[in-house]
Amino acid sequence: MSHMIGQAIFGLIIGRLARLLGLVGAWLGGVIGRATGTYGEGHPAGFFMALLGAVIMLWVCSGSARTSSRKSLRRI
Repeated sequence: MSHMIGQAIFGLIIGRLARLLGLVGAWLGGVIGRATGTYGEGHPAGFFMALLGAVIMLWVCSGSARTSSRKSLRRI
């Protein structure tokens, strides 16, 4: 029973992180879209640009996590 509670809590945490990633991805997609001229000023990002922004954020986060783990391994 306790493993189900742990899984539920873990799922809530991951859900919050995914929501945050989606918000940041949509913002980044809007910035990229306005910089490339795809979107006018004040227009929100579309689905594709929000998805692209989220993928870029995942790439940046995974790269920084990889770099920090390499630095910690060098100290050992």
